[in-house]
Amino acid sequence: MVFDKISGIPEWNDDDFRKDDDEGEAWKPNPTRDACKALYEQWKQVMIVLTATLDSMNTNTGEDGFPAEYWVDYKGMILGDAYHVAVKIKSSEAGLYMIRMENASIIRKNAQFISSSILTIIAEGVIEEAHGMVIREEIDKFRMLFRQWVSTFERDEYEDEWGLF
Repeated sequence: MVFDKISGIPEWNDDDFRKDDDEGEAWKPNPTRDACKALYEQWKQVMIVLTATLDSMNTNTGEDGFPAEYWVDYKGMILGDAYHVAVKIKSSEAGLYMIRMENASIIRKNAQFISSSILTIIAEGVIEEAHGMVIREEIDKFRMLFRQWVSTFERDEYEDEWGLF
């Protein structure tokens, strides 16, 4: 597995999703996988700007602000959710509708959390507003690709024992 040094997440590899019984099927269009790959590549862009911005955080907010350790923990929480998004995108290619829907829910929740957290750290003066807005713009691009990706899901015969999907 090769990791992209800038984004910190693995490169997309179509061979990771090939099964032995898919022999001769590679030529067929796979709109869900194509949308998933585009989504993953856009998330890499989010990771690049997010990581760079969080690395430049100003944790010295003075006596009125939170201590520097708080912002270090906050940064870790944001990055943890961001890496979780990448994992959930790739693992959704297991092919089951229920897994895709569960992962899509987690991806949406984490991306929304990151986007709103950026507003918080802008308001606290921890990052530059312009940098935060770039992250939010990249997440908006991601959201549009996410919508396209989810629209390609096909329900299968498996039942969700929780009744959610």
